[in-house]
Amino acid sequence: MAETQYYGTGRRKTATARVYLRPGTGEFKVNRKAFDQYFPNQALRMIIRQPLAMTDTANKFDVLVNVAGGGPAGQAGAIRHGITRALMEFNAELRPALKQAGLVTRDPRIKERKKYGQKGARKRFQFSKR
Repeated sequence: MAETQYYGTGRRKTATARVYLRPGTGEFKVNRKAFDQYFPNQALRMIIRQPLAMTDTANKFDVLVNVAGGGPAGQAGAIRHGITRALMEFNAELRPALKQAGLVTRDPRIKERKKYGQKGARKRFQFSKR
């Protein structure tokens, strides 16, 4: 049985999400858990559903996600990016609308590394003249 599915990899900060869209009724699973159970925060759920709501495909696909790394906000951003890429694989004509909303671009902001001789990435040790 060759079931059609569309795949997209999403990344945000240190989180990586592998997203599979399969034709279905709108079921959403994240790491084999229910969507509402994995993301109890309403704002994060809204961020994740954004590409599906924008393209009116929310009830056309079952979404299966494997996500690792980062925290809840980074994972939500990675899932959103992955869904966007999978939707573009499904229908390339959706790209201009998704691009206009800023969903296609990967957010490059990540934590800056700590440098030697300093307290942190930018913070210095206190300077003493004497």
